[in-house]
Amino acid sequence: MEVTKFVVSGREKAKLFGDYATYRTQLSNRIHNLRKKLGIATKPRAKYTPKAPVTAGDIGRNHEYVHLLLLTSERAWANAMSMREVHSEETKGMTGSTRSHIISRLHKAATYANDLFRLLTDQTQTGATVGDILEARAYAASLTGAREFERQSWEACVKSYSEARIIYNALATSTKSDVFRDLLSDPVDPSIRYGAYQMRLPRTVAIPMIARKFFPHSDSELVSQVEELDPDVLSDQPKAKSAAAEAGAAPKTITWRSREVDLEDAAIATALASVNAAARKLSETLASSTTSQPKDRASAYDDILIASQDAVDATKHAIDELVSEGVGQGDRRMQSLQITRTAVSYDMVSWRIGRNRVLVGERDGAVLDDSSANLPKKKNRNKPLKEEGTGRKLAHLREKAVLYDSILQSLDSIKELPGIAADSALLEELEAKYGYFSALKCLTIARSHALLSNPKNALALLARASEKCNAAHAYLSSAMDASSSSPPNISVSPSEVQFLQDLLAGEVQRYRALVELLNLNEAAQKSEEGNNKTPLVERLNEYPSKGVDLQNLVQWPPKLEPVPVKPLFFDAAWNYIEYPGRQVGNVAVNGANEEKANAGKEQTQQQKKGWFGFGR
Repeated sequence: MEVTKFVVSGREKAKLFGDYATYRTQLSNRIHNLRKKLGIATKPRAKYTPKAPVTAGDIGRNHEYVHLLLLTSERAWANAMSMREVHSEETKGMTGSTRSHIISRLHKAATYANDLFRLLTDQTQTGATVGDILEARAYAASLTGAREFERQSWEACVKSYSEARIIYNALATSTKSDVFRDLLSDPVDPSIRYGAYQMRLPRTVAIPMIARKFFPHSDSELVSQVEELDPDVLSDQPKAKSAAAEAGAAPKTITWRSREVDLEDAAIATALASVNAAARKLSETLASSTTSQPKDRASAYDDILIASQDAVDATKHAIDELVSEGVGQGDRRMQSLQITRTAVSYDMVSWRIGRNRVLVGERDGAVLDDSSANLPKKKNRNKPLKEEGTGRKLAHLREKAVLYDSILQSLDSIKELPGIAADSALLEELEAKYGYFSALKCLTIARSHALLSNPKNALALLARASEKCNAAHAYLSSAMDASSSSPPNISVSPSEVQFLQDLLAGEVQRYRALVELLNLNEAAQKSEEGNNKTPLVERLNEYPSKGVDLQNLVQWPPKLEPVPVKPLFFDAAWNYIEYPGRQVGNVAVNGANEEKANAGKEQTQQQKKGWFGFGR
């Protein structure tokens, strides 16, 4: 009959609408349509008559009567939640009449739920299974607990919710369904915790232990039904790992930066016990792992990441509870929880960084991976392995760059945790680790440029990586070397930084030589190209080291070009300087006489002319 699934699906729609009043209206429409479908609705313009109660025989004939009772109960519950939502926003708070109205609606919802449970117990007529009966009973217990919560009857509230929790836990174990676990997280567990707080129960007592304590053990039939689904659900010493942690393996204190605080919340202690167990399992898995595949080694981090996230959620939930109770930030409990939150969040980010470090490969990705190791193994492989193409190699380097970006983002997220900004020593350490992983990212990008035959870009990136690594080595060289004693996490050992520094120093020198050879080759090519264009006759002053091109002796056909010749000689003193074998004076006199004779001839010719130059 899927009682729980039907209820949860309807409430999920209410969350989508964001308004319980709208959910209540839709429930009324669904009830009316279902009554018309079953033939029990009041006809139009007919006189109202009280509806006959639903019987076990009705449910046996048609299971829609189960939905009718559930919808009616949910409508009363939605009405109560709607009033509670409206009046919770008022500054004056909830008045007595409003609270009485809410309690009456919840009482009506619990009454319909209990009627459904009572009818389903008659299995011969209804055909219900044990699971259906338990789901109906847990649903009725949760509504009864909500009613007692509004009445502020805390012991009755805890008893009802404990009954619902044990049943839902047994159903979740047997069916492996997340529907029951969602109901445990909200509203069952928060209500039990708040009720236990009002009853002055210690916060160190875990919620499962409270539920087992207040569960109605006197009901032998209920006990036998839940133990049939899960034999350890009512046991104080369960075999499950998390329950074993609750039994006494949970830590009592937590240390953060030489400061130790007590763990007063049992949920946080239980989660930390699971984290410690997952850390031990991770160390054993990585130590005994025979495979060298990065993905297989990284999958071992799944359990510890889930456990760490549970610890963070438990700490945040405890802080939210104190805030809702009006506890200030200066309270001792709040200060302890803030320190715990920083510690567990730092550990979670640390394991996340460790998983990414395993994925990038050996030595944090500084050592190039063998491409043949990632190929699938075949029984009959006679052909030699082919080297990966440039595209595949670039894709691997791109994946590494993405992982380094994720690591750098995780390091930045640590700075936002409470109390980190005031810790200058920790900030300096984070900056050094940031520089270490930034150097690895620059190394990866440099290798991609090298594959694309850009040695100059690769040299620039390698020089930048070497600069960052040197700055990180100056701080991390004094840290404790724990690279072989624990799984990879946020800790960077001096040996790892030293290895990267030596590698980068060698790579920088190597690419300097490659760039120098490239520059010499380019210069030689340019000179050779220029020489090849000039004919040999114009390069007779050069020695042909690579032979003579007999096809380019002269330029043919020749083109008009300026040719340098002897310059003109203008020297006025040439006519007046006496040189051996030459008389200057006679030459000057003869020259003067010739000029006078020429002048006389010109005057004679001019006199012979008439007016306007026309003579006879």
